[in-house]
Amino acid sequence: MFNTSLQQGYVPSKSAFITPLLKKPDLDSADVKSYRPISNLLVLSKLLERLVARQLLDYLNAHHLLPDCQSAYRLYHSTETAILKVMSDILFVLDSGDLEMLTLLDLSAAFDTVDHYIILKRLFHHLSYTVCILS
Repeated sequence: MFNTSLQQGYVPSKSAFITPLLKKPDLDSADVKSYRPISNLLVLSKLLERLVARQLLDYLNAHHLLPDCQSAYRLYHSTETAILKVMSDILFVLDSGDLEMLTLLDLSAAFDTVDHYIILKRLFHHLSYTVCILS
């Protein structure tokens, strides 16, 4: 079933059961803003999503398409390894007598403000270009 879905490029619509959960016990239970939605996906949707993620990561790793400094979605990498790398780089520069400056930028909600159609169009163009070069 999953192979057919992937071969045809068809992903069944994702549906979930939404359960409202009170953010904190001391909040007013009559106020809608006191709740946050919890989405419970169907098991088949979760399995297909994991299968696609695994295949995508295998492809990216096999073709060395992930940046060396990326920690997300990589085995034996985590926020701790990313922090250790940054700290190591800072200490190396400071030990050599130079000055070091660290600038942090939080882009966690940036994806929510971008037009998804434009992102998909650029991604498709980039991947098509990459496949043409590799062929």
